[in-house]
Amino acid sequence: MEDLYKTLGVSRGASDDDIRRAFKKKARQYHPDLNPGDNEAESRFKAINEAYGVLSDADSRKKYDKYGENWKHADQFEAQQQAHRWTARGGRPGPEFEFDLFGGLGDLLGGHRGRSRGGAATMTRAQTEVQITLQEAFSGTKRMVTLTTGDKDRRIEAAIPPGVDTGSVVRLSLGADQEVLLRVVVASNGRFQRKGNDLFTDVEVPMADAILGGEIEVRTLKGKVQLKVPAESQNGQRIRLGKQGMPKLGTPDVRGDLYVAIRPVMPKSLSDEQRELIRRFNELGSDQR
Repeated sequence: MEDLYKTLGVSRGASDDDIRRAFKKKARQYHPDLNPGDNEAESRFKAINEAYGVLSDADSRKKYDKYGENWKHADQFEAQQQAHRWTARGGRPGPEFEFDLFGGLGDLLGGHRGRSRGGAATMTRAQTEVQITLQEAFSGTKRMVTLTTGDKDRRIEAAIPPGVDTGSVVRLSLGADQEVLLRVVVASNGRFQRKGNDLFTDVEVPMADAILGGEIEVRTLKGKVQLKVPAESQNGQRIRLGKQGMPKLGTPDVRGDLYVAIRPVMPKSLSDEQRELIRRFNELGSDQR
């Protein structure tokens, strides 16, 4: 597995801004829309998104710096390094437990199984990370989790509500002696950047529409909408689309906004007549340069 810092082309001491700039640059370079049919570019684009998803989050970056490619199991590793004792009646020490990784949970659940010295399962607590897409965080989703107790496997369905973000925890109570904590990681999205409940995106606009004004189609997580582009829009100018952002966790009817940055696209393959018109435009506007 390639080092995530190398994937983004930054040093381990890179600042958050350095990482963000490197991601945007490489995401544009390898975006599938700009490299149609290029499988290698698509693979690089996915790797870049994965790297940014880890390094842009302070907690996951800290774990990656310490554990490398095994960072997803950081909580398990740290739990194994500690002695755990449960208190029995009257405050006396209860059975001592050894915590190890659950077996047979695939990529989804890597939790801990508590066993007494005699080998019988007494208390089961699992803690793991679940990665979902930004679209799933927008609409809510479900994950199947396999919980192993003794020699039995129990499959449960976990409902992940709309509005979760990286670091959100979904707690599943399965009874007095069983509990599962699902720590959510929302994968980075090549089209949208998220800040709280607001979303940010770049949209390419024909140069003529940026100058004269026009209407373009913009993708949101809910669907496509029409956006009016004001005349004389500048590169990077943002237009706010109200209530087109992420739903608020716990109050899904309340949503953030979507901010669209205008990116004028220079025309290609100009005819002689078009070039002449641009020359005339340049001469007429020379006093504004």
